[in-house]
Amino acid sequence: MEFERQESNLVFNDLANSSETNRFSSNSITEDLELSKLVLDCNHKKGILSSCSSKQLPPNDVLSNVWRSIIDLPPALISEILNCLDPKELGVVSCVSTILHNIAAEHRVWKEFYCERWGLPTAARFSDEKSWKELFVEREYRSKTFLGRYSIDVLYGHTEAVRTVFLLASAKLIFTAGYDSVVRMWDMEEGLSIATSRPLGCTIRAVAADTKLLIAGGTDGFIHCWKVVEGLKHLFDLKGVDKQNTEFRLWEHEGPITSLALDLTRLYSGSWDMTVRVWNRSTLKCTQILRHGDWVWSLVPHDTTVASTSGSDVYVWETNSGTLLSVIHNVHVGYTYSLARSRTGDFLFTGGEDGAVHMFEIITESKEHRVVQVATWIPHSGAVYALAFEFPWLVSASGDGKLSLIDVRKLLRASRRSLGKRVLGVKESDQNAIEPPQRMLHGFGCNLFSVDIGADRIVCGGEEKRARALRGIRLENRMRRRRLQIEMNGKGGRSDRCSVAAKKNPVNGDRNNSVWHSKRSIESKVKT
Repeated sequence: MEFERQESNLVFNDLANSSETNRFSSNSITEDLELSKLVLDCNHKKGILSSCSSKQLPPNDVLSNVWRSIIDLPPALISEILNCLDPKELGVVSCVSTILHNIAAEHRVWKEFYCERWGLPTAARFSDEKSWKELFVEREYRSKTFLGRYSIDVLYGHTEAVRTVFLLASAKLIFTAGYDSVVRMWDMEEGLSIATSRPLGCTIRAVAADTKLLIAGGTDGFIHCWKVVEGLKHLFDLKGVDKQNTEFRLWEHEGPITSLALDLTRLYSGSWDMTVRVWNRSTLKCTQILRHGDWVWSLVPHDTTVASTSGSDVYVWETNSGTLLSVIHNVHVGYTYSLARSRTGDFLFTGGEDGAVHMFEIITESKEHRVVQVATWIPHSGAVYALAFEFPWLVSASGDGKLSLIDVRKLLRASRRSLGKRVLGVKESDQNAIEPPQRMLHGFGCNLFSVDIGADRIVCGGEEKRARALRGIRLENRMRRRRLQIEMNGKGGRSDRCSVAAKKNPVNGDRNNSVWHSKRSIESKVKT
């Protein structure tokens, strides 16, 4: 008890010091501290404030000076408190009062939330008229479309199986390639073919792109590259008609290239020659060779590290020095074919020949890297050939011809500083708490080799001679109904009037009676 009082005295002394900086009078500070200590003493002795004698309490005018709400704290202190909350908690706080709503809505933390989950928004989506909170809420809302229904654009044009797909959502482009040795570029919105490269003379097993460079790797060991053409609407001139010298090749691998990746300064390539090579984008020279003990199947970089799969093992490397940071042995029964990584780089996902999907956390402590397994799913009966991640969805493509969608946000502890740098303790006895995949998508034939995800799109390709682009349609319907409701309210309609969708379909419920029926309950009544 004496220890608690000493701590309390220290806290109140700190409050007194901070109050002086905020121009509170010294007299009011002294009175507040005396009152606070008195109340604390009563609580320690009796447990409740009412147990203290009324003679010991100060007058009411002193009580009025006591801080009664968080909004009475200095703005800088309020900002630091809000900085420790996750998005859901911050939204709850903003509903408490108008003052907190204004502070929470304009807080800088929304930008950090957005960038940690999805990166910086593109110029097309970013607008000075929208706050970071509005951008975050809109993107979070869009991520829920994967739980709804889909429209499917079938991308016809390949004459043989599609081995790889890549979605460049910022430019609204889709790239596909495969056994027919050509790279095709598609319009993401329309699902129409834009351009096709010349035959490259080999099977193309990997494609990667950003708004500056497009790269493709195949069984001939070459990395085929296309630079962006300034002023060209669709960025890359695959046919080489508009400008010359925009296409070039890199070669140092001694075997087929199986995986490619790009970041701002480097280019990464993995090959069956059992190496991962790191290239400098400005000089186009190989700067590091990371040697493995088996074929390299997949890689995924983040900052100054890159994770790779070789045989059944997973490696984590430091790219500047080429140092091996960590190895996970025998991750899967058989080959580990696919990798995905969160945007913050803390979480790693693997898929393998046994049809399982594993989730790991990479923990860095005093320059030491540890990899801890968090969860395991076995959603497929065939090998998992491809993984893609965009918060909060992990999507896998398998040889059984199915896609699985897993929402991993419940496995991440909400952390203020990142996309969840701490994981809920998932013990062996708590494995039942891990939810199964939220969606299993069928009807893609057999042997899906590749998948990618971005915003409200999922693109996949496989043994069939076509790729598919799935688009969630729930967003458009809901946003349309919302706009109609806003327009209705703006024309003088009552705010509690039924939505247009509810009027057209009275089975959904009677708003006046506050009763909403599900279709299942209506069908059961009809059967009865």
